[in-house]
Amino acid sequence: MVLATSETRGQPEDEALGRRMSEVRKILRDVPLIDGHNDLPWQFRKRSNDLASINLRVNNRKLEPPVVTDIPRLREGGVGGQFWSVYVPAKLPGPEAIQAVLEQIDVVHRLCERYPDTFELARTAADVERIHRKGRIASLIGMEGGHSIGNSLAVLRETYALGARYMTLTHTKNTDWADSSTDKPRFHGLAPFGEEVVREMNRLGMLVDLSHVSDETARAALKISKAPVIFSHSSARALCDHPRNVPDDVLTKTAANGGVVMVCFMPGHITEIERADLLLRDKEQDRLTALYPKDDAEVDRQLEVWRKGHPAPPPATLSDVANHIDHLRKVAGIDHVGIGSDFDGFHGAVSGLEDVSCYPALLAELMKRGYSREDIRKLAGLNMLRVMRRAEAVAKELKR
Repeated sequence: MVLATSETRGQPEDEALGRRMSEVRKILRDVPLIDGHNDLPWQFRKRSNDLASINLRVNNRKLEPPVVTDIPRLREGGVGGQFWSVYVPAKLPGPEAIQAVLEQIDVVHRLCERYPDTFELARTAADVERIHRKGRIASLIGMEGGHSIGNSLAVLRETYALGARYMTLTHTKNTDWADSSTDKPRFHGLAPFGEEVVREMNRLGMLVDLSHVSDETARAALKISKAPVIFSHSSARALCDHPRNVPDDVLTKTAANGGVVMVCFMPGHITEIERADLLLRDKEQDRLTALYPKDDAEVDRQLEVWRKGHPAPPPATLSDVANHIDHLRKVAGIDHVGIGSDFDGFHGAVSGLEDVSCYPALLAELMKRGYSREDIRKLAGLNMLRVMRRAEAVAKELKR
C-alpha cells in the first residue's frame, strides 16, 4: 500500500488549478482583460512626471517608492486594456486642477510614445479590440474627480478631445455640483450644473463614473444618464460597509441602466477588519497632512513610522475579492460586473492580488466556483466593451 503524502494529496488540486489557469489564459488571448482603474500616472507625478524615473520594461518589485505595475507583470497578468487614472488631488483649486489633469493626460500620451510596442492610446471599443489583436495593451484615460474640469463644460469637452473616456464625478471631497461619498452632503445628489455635466458627458460619449460619489448622487445620475454608467473601482457595500462601496439598491439600478460595477482590490474596501484599519490610517494621514501640507513625501515617511506602532490586521485575500464578485453577480447579474483594481492607488495589498500579474489567479478562482467560460469573458472585458459601444451609440443619437 502506498501512503499519501502531503505532496501527492496536493497534486489533484494543483493539476485542476493548472487547467483553470490555462483556460483563463486562452480566454484572455481572445478577449481583452480591461481594468477600469490604475493609478500608475500618479506614481510618475510623485516623481515629477519624469518618465525615466520608472523603467516599465523591467519588474519593479523592489523600486522605492514601490509600484505594482510594469510591462513584465502586465503581460503575465494578461492585461489587454487599461484605464489609466489621471487623478489630481481634490484640494487643488480650479486653475491648478485643470493644469494638473492636462499634465497627467500628457503622461499617458507620452507612455504610449515611449513604449509603442506595448501601449497604444484607445478612444473607442473598436480601438481596444484592434489594439488587443495586435498584441498590445489598449491604453484608455479616466479622469478621477469632477474638480478636474474647474466647473467648465468647455474643459470637459477638451479633455474628451484629448482622449479622456470617463470622469468620476467626485473624488474624496464634494465638487461645486456633486456630493462625494466621504464628505458632508451639500446637494443630496446633483446640483443643476451637475445634471448638465452628466448630460454633456452623454452627448460626448464620455462614461459617467460613479465611484467615490454619494449614494444620493449615484441615484440622481442614474435617473439622468441616457448611457450606461460605470463604477470604475468599487465593491459591494453588503460585504464591507465602506461608503465607497455600492449598496444593493444602486447595484439593481445600475443593472437596469445597463452599466457595470468594476470590483476594487483596495483592502479597506474588501473586509470589515481592513476597513477599520483604513479609517485609523486615514485619520492619521489627515493629521499629518495638516502638519505637512506641502510635503507629501514627509507625510508618507511619517505614516511608515505610525504603521510600525500600529501593526496591520490579517490581510484581505483573493477569496474575499471573489466573494464581492459573487455578490455583484447575484444582485446585478453577470452582465454588469467588471474589474477595477485601483492598483498603484493605495497602500497594502490583498493576499494573492499583490500586483498586475495576478488577474488570472482571480479568474481561475471564479472558474473553481462554477463561473462558465462565457461568464469569465464577460467579466474580463466584454461587459466593459458593451458599455463603451452603447455610450458611443448614445452620443451619436444625441448629436443628431
